[in-house]
This record gives sequence, C-alpha cells and structure tokens, in this order.
Amino acid sequence: MRKYFGTDGIRGRANGVITPELALKVGQAAGLVFLRGDHRHRVVIGKDTRLSGYMIETALVAGFTSVGMDVLLLGPMPTPAVAMLTRSMRADIGVMISASHNPFEDNGIKIFGPDGFKLSDEVEREIERLIDSNLQTKLAGSTDLGRAKRIESVHARYIEFAKRTLPRNLTLDGLRVVVDCANGAAYRVAPETLWELGAEVIAIGTEPDGFNINRDVGSTAPEALVSKVRELRADIGIALDGDADRVLVVDEKGQRVDGDQLMAVVARSWQEDQRLSKNGIVATIMSNLGLERYLGGLGLGMVRTAVGDRYVLEHMREHGYNLGGEQSGHIIMSDYATTGDGLVAALQLLSVVQRQQRPVSEVCHCFDPLPQVLKNVRYGAGGEPLRQDAVVTAIEGARQRLGEGGRLVIRPSGTEPVIRVMAEGDDRDLVVRVVDDVVEALRKVAA
Repeated sequence: MRKYFGTDGIRGRANGVITPELALKVGQAAGLVFLRGDHRHRVVIGKDTRLSGYMIETALVAGFTSVGMDVLLLGPMPTPAVAMLTRSMRADIGVMISASHNPFEDNGIKIFGPDGFKLSDEVEREIERLIDSNLQTKLAGSTDLGRAKRIESVHARYIEFAKRTLPRNLTLDGLRVVVDCANGAAYRVAPETLWELGAEVIAIGTEPDGFNINRDVGSTAPEALVSKVRELRADIGIALDGDADRVLVVDEKGQRVDGDQLMAVVARSWQEDQRLSKNGIVATIMSNLGLERYLGGLGLGMVRTAVGDRYVLEHMREHGYNLGGEQSGHIIMSDYATTGDGLVAALQLLSVVQRQQRPVSEVCHCFDPLPQVLKNVRYGAGGEPLRQDAVVTAIEGARQRLGEGGRLVIRPSGTEPVIRVMAEGDDRDLVVRVVDDVVEALRKVAA
C-alpha cells in the first residue's frame, strides 16, 4: 500500500490533504530521486485553472529549487502537453498540478519521468520513503540552489504537436465544432488547434475563474455541450475534462459517444490502414462487453486491465500495443503520446469523419452497448465495507444471478472514498436489480 500516491498521482482536498508542506516535500523528494548525473537538472511544471494551483505551484518550486533543480513554469496546460514537453525540453521530471475531473476544491500532483511516462510504483514508493525521511540533511548547498522562470512559448509548441498527429493534407474545413474545455487546462489550446485546422469553432467552458473548473461543463457534465450542439446544429461536440487527458464526444443529434465507441472507431480505422502494432487493443475492466464482441467480429482482440490509464499504458508498453484506453474517455495512442490526450483523440476521430464524409452519428455507432449500470457508494474514511460479510454475500449472489453472460465489477476508487458498482448483461432489468442489491448492502454497512 502506498501512503500518498493513488491511481493517478497524489490527490485530495486542497489545503487539507494537498498542503503547501506536502507539496514542498514532494518537490524535494521527487527532485532527489531524479538527480542523476552532473548536468544541470530541470523540471517542468504545468497546472490546470484551480485557485489552489498557485499555492501548490509555489510550494513545489521551493521544493525543487531547494535540492538544486531548475524549474520551468508552463502555466495552465493540458496534462498530455506537460508529458510531451518533459521530453521535448529534455527535463528530468514533469509535474502536472491537477485533480482532473474533480471539483475545484480538490487538487493533485502528477509526476512524469524524463521519458514523459507516469512513474512506476517502485519510483513512487521511493519518493514516499523520502517524503517521510529527514530531508533537511539532503538539501543543496547555498551555491547549488535551483532557479525558476516562466516559459511563454509552450502553447504554440503543443498546438503544433497536436496538428502534426494528422495527415499533412487533411483539414477540418466545412466542420462546425463545439468544444467544451471545462474551464480547465485546455481553454486556450483546444479551440486554437481546431480553428487552425480549418474548423468553424464554437468554444464553451473557456472562462476559468479559479472556481468553475468542471462545474456544469466538461466531459463529466456534457449537458451544456449537448444543448449547444443541438442549438447550433453543429457537426460534432467535443468535451474535455479539467486537465484535458480525457474526451467525450457528442454527435450531430446530441447523442453522447463514450471512450468505448471512440476506441472502436480508431481501432477499425487503424486496422484498415495497417497501423495497429498488435492485433487488438488494451482496455479496462469497465469497458463494455459490446466493444469486446465488436472487435472480435473484426478479428481483433481486447485485453482488460485494472481501472486507470496508467495500467492500460503499462500493459501497452510491456506487450507492444499502440492503442488503448478507458470508457471514460482516456484514449492512449502511443504513436503520439505517453498518456491519454483528449484533444489528439478527438482529432483522430475527426480525421475519420472527414475521410468518410459521413455524419458523426454513423461513424461513431460501431456497436450497441450491452445494458450497463454504474453506481457509486460513498463511505467514511478508514472504513472497509467490502470486507463485511453482508456485502460479500450480496456480491456472490449477484455474480451467480448474472451468470456467464454478464459481468459484475466492484472496485474502490483510487482518488476518493467511493466504491463503484458496475454490472452489465443482455437483460437490463436483471442488471439494474443486481446493482441495486449490492449498492443497498454497501450503504447499510457504510451507514
């Protein structure tokens, strides 16, 4: 068990869990782990638009400079941009200050190695060990302290990177696109990228004030996007989350398209172009059984991992896949990026739409999802409801009722005290009853 790191970095209530003291120690500990060699070490730091980002950024700068690292401050930038710039700018570490799709009260610290990939469990454990050690004895001497400065050109660099993921002669001319930036990290770069590629762009969620990130906008609250697409009769709606590493699409009819359908579209396109490095993709235990059946019909396999884009990516790297992702919209295309990139995933979909000259509703309806129900149960800190006999009995009974034609997935969230209960199968009524029974057992124990 790790003390500070969860499935996606360190995350929690700003100035509660994520305090200046913790951020300072994270900067010192991570800096010490990556002080390798005699060169001048550097770290790039990006953030989303939360008010607490200023506090955490300042504390991290103090931590990194105190162990002798120079700091390059990127300002508000998507998580995948930070990962890309870590490699591009030859930094030793990349840091993203964000709690992704969480409300503004939360924040987090994501760390990338010099290769742009998220850290392994082993490296995270080493950082945790140092955080809890006496760091005072490991600080740099007075003449070896680091410096910090802001970099202004990073937005243009990321926009050019995103545009280069498309064929040189492909444009988005003729497409009316509504893009929802969740009042988050991509509020500048996403609309500019789409406009430079030729689309008619209507942008919403582009007025961050420190408090409104993900509030009634973005991939976790797509109602505003659906309404705008219908109002303007747009060809497509694109919703990013707070740090723009995931995407949700809305077709011209206002219907939502999740990550499973996006992976199906890209997998088929890449198969036709002989671009798949392996005969299949990597998804998680939450992806719909309908996706697995659809890919099987194409002669493609689907490997499932634990929930979390880091686990998808680890399997992709270990076994040579170049396409994977999550139903939630984390789409990883390792030919281009070292993490999920919502904007790049949307561009890949738009390239298929332009080539096929068909409506998004037709391109993105690859399969009929099996009925799938997901509910969350919140529990008190320190509780272990999944170990209670009543809950164990309810889960075993639910699995027996679903049989081999369905799936039941019970998992604690890695970022908040919530247990997620998901079931799917051909009989929707049965799926609903099964989930409700397990949720009821969990709520009684949690109460």
